[in-house]
Amino acid sequence: MKTLDETTVPVLKEEIRSLQQDLRMIQTTLLNEWEPHITRESWRPSARNLAAYVGLRRMDLRDLQARLAQTGLSSLGRCEGHVEATLEAVALALDALSGVPADAGRLAQIREEVEVQEGRLEQNTEELLGSTPGHRRTRIMVTLPSEAAQDPALPREWLAQGMDCARINLAHDGPEVWETMVLHIRRAEAATGRSCRILMDLGGQKLRTGAMASAPAAIHLKVKRDARGQVLQSANALLEARGGEGSPAGRDGEGRRTPARIAVDPSWLRGVGVGDSITFMDLLGKRRALEVVQEVGSESFRVRCETNAYLEPGIELEHRPRGKKKVRRCLVGPVTSQSVKIVVFEGDFLRLTGPSIPGEPSIFDESGELVSSAHIPCQSPEVFPFLRPGERVFIDDGALETEILQVGMGEALLRVTKARPEGEKIKSEKGINFPDSNLALSALSEEDLKHLPLVARLADMVGFSFVQEPEDLNRLILELSRHTDRPLPILAKIETVRAVRNLPHLIARGAGQRAFGVMIARGDLAIELGYERLAEIQEELLWLCEAGHVPVVWATQVLESLLKRGVPSRAEMTDAAMAMRAECVMLNKGPYLTEAIALLDNVEDRMQGHQNKKRAMLRALHW
Repeated sequence: MKTLDETTVPVLKEEIRSLQQDLRMIQTTLLNEWEPHITRESWRPSARNLAAYVGLRRMDLRDLQARLAQTGLSSLGRCEGHVEATLEAVALALDALSGVPADAGRLAQIREEVEVQEGRLEQNTEELLGSTPGHRRTRIMVTLPSEAAQDPALPREWLAQGMDCARINLAHDGPEVWETMVLHIRRAEAATGRSCRILMDLGGQKLRTGAMASAPAAIHLKVKRDARGQVLQSANALLEARGGEGSPAGRDGEGRRTPARIAVDPSWLRGVGVGDSITFMDLLGKRRALEVVQEVGSESFRVRCETNAYLEPGIELEHRPRGKKKVRRCLVGPVTSQSVKIVVFEGDFLRLTGPSIPGEPSIFDESGELVSSAHIPCQSPEVFPFLRPGERVFIDDGALETEILQVGMGEALLRVTKARPEGEKIKSEKGINFPDSNLALSALSEEDLKHLPLVARLADMVGFSFVQEPEDLNRLILELSRHTDRPLPILAKIETVRAVRNLPHLIARGAGQRAFGVMIARGDLAIELGYERLAEIQEELLWLCEAGHVPVVWATQVLESLLKRGVPSRAEMTDAAMAMRAECVMLNKGPYLTEAIALLDNVEDRMQGHQNKKRAMLRALHW
């Protein structure tokens, strides 16, 4: 560290005063731009602070910060919530170091101003997200699964564990389910004595893959074997009375494994018992056997197979009851149609089409020559006029990276530039990101407009997907006004590069008119920005929102392993601890949701003794 000499303090004083003057110029310019849109009087001081912070961050202050720290003064690193007061406090401290008598009255005013500015964020958070839970500052938001409409005990359980806000994703389920979810939340509030804000999250533009072509209906019973071919786990299935269709093994909406289901005639099934054997000739002409091992319902048995087998509708099953010679026969019933498997490799061509054309895999002739490339549909054909050759397209949360080669009428030709050596499977309802494309699409989709009357009636706040420009917020506010006189609070989801660049203006437009918050949609942001920039940008978003006294929801894959498998990863625990710098943390749905809420409640409670926003809190350590 360099030794300070007698010229240091005067130089620092001059730099601070010059910095204050420069900020006022930028501040005035921004405030003049925002002023026509600010109708919420309580937010005007926050607008002034945000404008000052934007001006401050347009400069590189690292050298000044180092020299301020060497004098034992604030290095401006935690001034987000009160920029002007911090600068003035530093200036007064430098006056005192140079022998100018301290202005005690002004120092008292600065302290009071800092407290008032910090209090504004707390007030805005309560207005948007509800009152502070008490034992922690950070709220917990929970994305409701479909089961929340089926079992009213679940919302009560989640509220008791620490849920403060419930998120209803309007991209899934339907109006009847959403209304039932709201009803169950309101009843859970009454039962537990805890309040819960309800966020209804608009689906936005569907930048997702569409439907894939259907494959021939079949069920694959697959055993697990070790390296020497010994069976580690038999193939299991459910043999069920035909009340519907059979289905292959898979996963449900929460990621849990589901067994294969084989539909059969009810009268035939009533003659089956535990310990019986059922034989059949499978699709490959192999004789296979199912052993009945457990009755799991009045018309359902668990069966197992010790070898791989393939079944399709119409295959004949033969059942010989124990001690009897007569063989009872039955045909396999209908099987739920499955989508074709589309697998692409690095270097492959891939056509992106409109939603009316189901996706299909590549076709090769008998010699292995490519006849036609794979093609997949995009649910939003409006994107095609905005695409240009050379731009990147990411599919399925960035698992597949492609580059646009050509753009035609309602389609684009892509080349796969990054995929795993074993290839990437493309399924329907997977996200598509266009990070390099200037997509001038309306943030409100036609589906969103249909849902707004319900949102206006039931929601405490509305989640706004795909918001990119201040005008997007104007449109949402206008449309909401057609259905309610309530100034329904807005939670803007920041998920694109344009939204990041426009964040100060989005905050000014939204918070300038009503209760407003920001959700950092880290999944889409990671793809749009590149994973290597996500940590950097999420910090910048936190700082800007704090400067505007706007609450933040920290979202995407918080405790994801715990939610899906019951055990968190070490990285997830660190992420959850860091999340308490936001005003709210969002959990997605999963089979271990109750456990995740309880763990997050505990982590946030512990961490607030160590950290408040960017400020480290020096609580006594105990070893």
